[in-house]
Amino acid sequence: MTPVKSFITLLASLAIVAGTATNPAPAEPQWSWPLSPKPSVLRTFDPPDKPWLSGHRGVDIGPASDGGPVTAPSDGVVTFAGVVVDRPVITIDQGAGLKSSFEPVSSDLKPGDHVSKGQTIGSLKPGHCGSATCLHWGVRRGEDYLNPLGFVEDMRPSILLPLD
Repeated sequence: MTPVKSFITLLASLAIVAGTATNPAPAEPQWSWPLSPKPSVLRTFDPPDKPWLSGHRGVDIGPASDGGPVTAPSDGVVTFAGVVVDRPVITIDQGAGLKSSFEPVSSDLKPGDHVSKGQTIGSLKPGHCGSATCLHWGVRRGEDYLNPLGFVEDMRPSILLPLD
């Protein structure tokens, strides 16, 4: 194996390991965005090093309008719809151990209700991003928080290959 091919093989191996360790989402995104049209990312995923430390365990997306529809990114079952502290929250079990939470979202859905990908699950309320209206979207697998963007975008690193 030539040194260039060895280096490329090493880079590809590192990218696979890094992608798996930092973003265990599917390699090919299969979920849809919970806001339409495709929103901007206003604050990125920034999990803490330890579970008890502060961090940002999801993403803030927007801008969005007060009362605008929030949709299910995939099929699932509502596991929680209510108020946490002072914000309305809805949580959906999306199978394979994955749960998504959305806030601040007011919803008429109840735990046990089935939702389909793209179905409106509630309406966005102000209160999370100061004067701007945004949606906080978190995804967990068990107790581990994952980057929600990995479920709607290809997060794998690009690797340049030689032309020969």
